[in-house]
Amino acid sequence: MDLKFSKVTRKGPITTVTLSRPEVYNALHIDAHFELNKVFDDFAADPEQWVAIVTGAGDKAFCAGNDLKWQAAGGKRGWDKGGFAGLTSRFDCDKPIIAAVNGVAMGGGFEVALACDLIIASDNATFALPEPRVGLAALAGGLQRLPRQIGLKRAMGMILTARHVSAKEGLELGFVNEVVPLNQLMETAERWAETIAKNSPMSIRASKQAIEKGLAVSLEQAMTEQREYPAVKAMAASQDYIEGPKAFSEKRAPKWVGK
Repeated sequence: MDLKFSKVTRKGPITTVTLSRPEVYNALHIDAHFELNKVFDDFAADPEQWVAIVTGAGDKAFCAGNDLKWQAAGGKRGWDKGGFAGLTSRFDCDKPIIAAVNGVAMGGGFEVALACDLIIASDNATFALPEPRVGLAALAGGLQRLPRQIGLKRAMGMILTARHVSAKEGLELGFVNEVVPLNQLMETAERWAETIAKNSPMSIRASKQAIEKGLAVSLEQAMTEQREYPAVKAMAASQDYIEGPKAFSEKRAPKWVGK
């Protein structure tokens, strides 16, 4: 695939996707959305890739959101089924995705980060849902994910004021997992990814799916139904399900195969 608006690298079971439109702070337009949707389709379908990291090109921005200049000039808006950046409506990917936020994460850029499972932020990162300032609303997941992740009142405080939030405050609010200096960001994100990849990918996928499906129903229903979730059933039928206890009993590191 010829990539024009992103870059993809792979290191063992870890895929790193870089949003690459630095001239516009990695703001995205329709062509970028469709390209990124294919990139994440490929990641989701690749059995050798277990964890993804998403970051932005340069040292100023993760993603400034929707390319408003493109839109104002008459550029067509829209994205593929995966949503903004191929991620905000991607509800069927059970592989963990980490946002490595290197600077500005505004509007759709913040929504991309919120759609990821973890957010590692550089100390110069800034987050906001500023859509009301330009007559829009954060309908690519921000209005739904932020209240679920940090609570209603805290989310309302950000959304209704459209204010900017620092990485430090993001950590305090609970939507950021770790804050590090910019020059340590990718190293830290990779450390998180490598730590995840030491676990059985079948167990990780089962865990992520059980959490996401379980949060949509009552606690009782989630605990009753979780063993019927597809990723949980796949884990129980996998070679890894046998390998884990066997390796433990033999006092050796497990050899995960992801199936």
